[in-house]
Amino acid sequence: MSLKIGVLMGGKSAEREVSLRTGEAVYNALRQKGYPCVKIDVDNNIVSRINEEKIDLAFLALHGKFGEDGAIQGLLEILGIPYTGSGVLASAMAMDKITTKKMLLFEGLPTPLFILVGKEEKGLDGMPSIAGRIAGEMGLPLVVKAPTQGSTIGITFVHQERELIPALELAFQHDPVALVEQFVEGVEVTASVLGNDEPIALPLIEIVSVTGVYDYEAKYTTGMSSHIIPPRIPEERQDLVKDLAVRAFKALGCRGLARVDFIVDRQGKPYILELNTIPGMTATSLSPDAARAAGIEFPELVEKIINLALNKNPASEGI
Repeated sequence: MSLKIGVLMGGKSAEREVSLRTGEAVYNALRQKGYPCVKIDVDNNIVSRINEEKIDLAFLALHGKFGEDGAIQGLLEILGIPYTGSGVLASAMAMDKITTKKMLLFEGLPTPLFILVGKEEKGLDGMPSIAGRIAGEMGLPLVVKAPTQGSTIGITFVHQERELIPALELAFQHDPVALVEQFVEGVEVTASVLGNDEPIALPLIEIVSVTGVYDYEAKYTTGMSSHIIPPRIPEERQDLVKDLAVRAFKALGCRGLARVDFIVDRQGKPYILELNTIPGMTATSLSPDAARAAGIEFPELVEKIINLALNKNPASEGI
């Protein structure tokens, strides 16, 4: 094969280590498929590296800021190099959980109630006053998030009012605005969506963490979480989740592969939590497991993502 692929990995975000693992897995799959490929650690010399390697396509194995937020996508657009996954705008919107939720609400898609707290409010009202106001308006429990981080970085589950201030301070370490979201108790389900203009949802996965929280450790430590396929929710609820996932994927203009995370509450109502435009592709990651349940082994999934980047075969071919 003459197509030379550069696996862009690593980067400068807090998710660098996970990205390196994703990149290594993708690189090995490409070699197994016979593609000429090279690993490129994304740093300040990325443009010269790309030019030196003379790649024909970039496989984006980056997570977090500067990789999943439209920044590297914009650079590749300028360089005229095709790349895997969503474009600049979709990547930027999906990376920002606040923008994502606003888009979901505009499209009439279900997402938990939320309010925003700006870092500048600390000096105006004081943190105890802010915490009291949030608890009064939203009730407890709550989830406080840093809206532009992935892999649950900067997230806190708040069960008591006194936990709000440290939760906000943690979020402010990463972003100038904290997203305070209603906690929805239920089953955590994720839907991987594959395609471009006519995307499809792969088999759903229910996530069960050993600690009860699907945090960074649970996501990337073998044995800390279980992936249950199919999830333990009624089949008609599964169909609804798949439909909502595809609608969310289209609403943000995603392409290639993305993952939509849900909570299905005790009454069976699904709520969209967020979208991930470059899902993890490590040994413990969700999207490869979903693809495998659909009969697509990891090297074939990688190749499908490449074909979608080149606007070739439809995602549903062979499924």
